[in-house]
Amino acid sequence: MIIELKNMHATSPDGRELLNDINFCANEGELLYVIGRVGAGKSSLLKVLYGELKPDAGEARLLDYDLCKLKRKYIPMLRRHIGIVFQDFRLLRDRTVGANLDFLLRATGWKKKKERSARIDEVLQLVELPEVRDKFPHQLSGGEQQRVAIARALLNKPEIIIADEPTGNLDRETGNKIVGLLNERCKQGTTIIIVTHNLDMLQSYPGTVYRMNEGGIENVTEEYNAAVEI
Repeated sequence: MIIELKNMHATSPDGRELLNDINFCANEGELLYVIGRVGAGKSSLLKVLYGELKPDAGEARLLDYDLCKLKRKYIPMLRRHIGIVFQDFRLLRDRTVGANLDFLLRATGWKKKKERSARIDEVLQLVELPEVRDKFPHQLSGGEQQRVAIARALLNKPEIIIADEPTGNLDRETGNKIVGLLNERCKQGTTIIIVTHNLDMLQSYPGTVYRMNEGGIENVTEEYNAAVEI
């Protein structure tokens, strides 16, 4: 099992309960969805997975990392195994798209400039944006920035990709292509976790479905599989 959370709890720095008795697991090459209303705890769950929020009770393991005991200095090592698509993109505004992607590759140990450049071209081609390499983020539309964020998540061929509303700024056709791309990565063995309000996606690309509500979580896969069969 690549991710396993058991009876996990997490609170905010001011003591508010964010996650309550979370049981969540993911296997290699599994496609998972996390759904729920705004404020249900989805973002807090993702923060636990990429090391920004430390659990304070229960168990939480991702790959070989114990997230309950993980020291801050090891968080960059954890994130080398995870591709993250943030809802607000988090692109560096003072450098081009190519420089944004190169920054991540250099930070994660890619030494040879020629290899970095080839990989950047490869991922931009995957998201159908080869022409934006020399543009700055502010020169792109919201949808284009979203696709660059997805390209960045693919750079290191990570074991896990966490995508927070990856189609939120995309038109329907482009959104379908992006989810199809993530689904292909899943078939190649990458574990994909998608937070979404787009329930049509669950029927187009079925997977394991968790619903969050008031900081709790429930596996509702059967409910959505039944909807697909009908």
